[in-house]
Amino acid sequence: MKTKAGSRVIFTICVLLIAAFSYIGVYGLNVAGYRVQSFGEVLKRGLDLQGGVSVLQEIQSKKTPSRETLERTKELLSVRVNKLGVSETAVSIEGKNRIRVDIPGKYDSGSINEMLTKSGKLTFVGPDNKTILTGKDVKSAKAYTDDYGKYAVSLELNASGKKKFSDATKKFLGQTISIKMDNEDVTTPPTVESQITNGVAEISGSFTLQKAKELASIIQSGALPVTLKNVETKTVGPTIGEVGVPMSVRAGLVGISLVFLFMLIYYRIPGLLADLALTVFILLVFSAFNVLNVVLTLPGIAGLLLTIGMAVDANVLIFERTKEELRLGKSVRSSVEAGFHRALSSIVDSNVTTIIAGLVLYVMGSGSVKGFALTLVAGTLISMFTAITVTRTLLNLWLNMGIMNKPVYFGVKRG
Repeated sequence: MKTKAGSRVIFTICVLLIAAFSYIGVYGLNVAGYRVQSFGEVLKRGLDLQGGVSVLQEIQSKKTPSRETLERTKELLSVRVNKLGVSETAVSIEGKNRIRVDIPGKYDSGSINEMLTKSGKLTFVGPDNKTILTGKDVKSAKAYTDDYGKYAVSLELNASGKKKFSDATKKFLGQTISIKMDNEDVTTPPTVESQITNGVAEISGSFTLQKAKELASIIQSGALPVTLKNVETKTVGPTIGEVGVPMSVRAGLVGISLVFLFMLIYYRIPGLLADLALTVFILLVFSAFNVLNVVLTLPGIAGLLLTIGMAVDANVLIFERTKEELRLGKSVRSSVEAGFHRALSSIVDSNVTTIIAGLVLYVMGSGSVKGFALTLVAGTLISMFTAITVTRTLLNLWLNMGIMNKPVYFGVKRG
């Protein structure tokens, strides 16, 4: 009786939480003057959904630039574009000597072209707003792991910068020195902890490996390492998004509603639980997109809808295996356990192959192809979790409640 009562309480809490988060996800919530934004408000939209400027830059060089040069140039362009406050900007390498910059929501192509093609200026600035060093004073900068296992950047200055930095670190001991690109901070200004006389310094902070590498590349290059020429500028209006988004949303709602109805009619109570698990899947996918700063595009929406179908497919496999066990005369609980066990290998195999295909598309593709691949991989991983974990937990709760103890609840009739 305690198990039944406890399972009822847990299941009720689960349903209430799913309902609450679903409401917040769709409509948002205002609490004590603070706004909890809906998914529609927080998810970033790509160029094809809200319009903007797409610029293709070509490196002017007789020799084919190295991959390292392309990556440095890409990082520096990202820093420049982010000054516009457009975090969903996509900067990608195309071919052997071209870089494309897509800037949603911005339409002044002239100023954007000017900003992207200028060489840039790296400076180290003291708290008195006077320049201490420039990019010409830097010999090298590398990302590494310090003695405490944290990521940092090692900075080495040449002869011209050594004396300047020694004097500056002595003067500004305990204060901060800013590192700026085109008068914009490229990282949180580091604090001077001691006078540096040998021209070798460490920049530490809450860096990830990627952030440490980006900062090292910006400092190392000092300015754009190559000359860029604009070869293509496209101003895209939001007309595609105005038509495509409502149609995609409508198609998604109709498709999801039909799937929910099919699962409920064909699998009855297990189908109802699968619908709850599918709701959790949708909430987790959108939450993951927000955390990962995924830029949603029309191909990305297509990838999302595809993963919803895959999430349902996993539940179908589980329930069909369970029905097979029930027809053999086994109890409901043992049939459910056997159904999950037998379906697991098929679920993992199908999802792993999809993930591999998605990773190949992400690595080899560019632009909208990457968006499709990212949503596909993220959705597939989450669908595996919800099918194997959430659906199973909900089924076990119903079994413990003593409600679903007959084969007829799974659509199986015994003579």
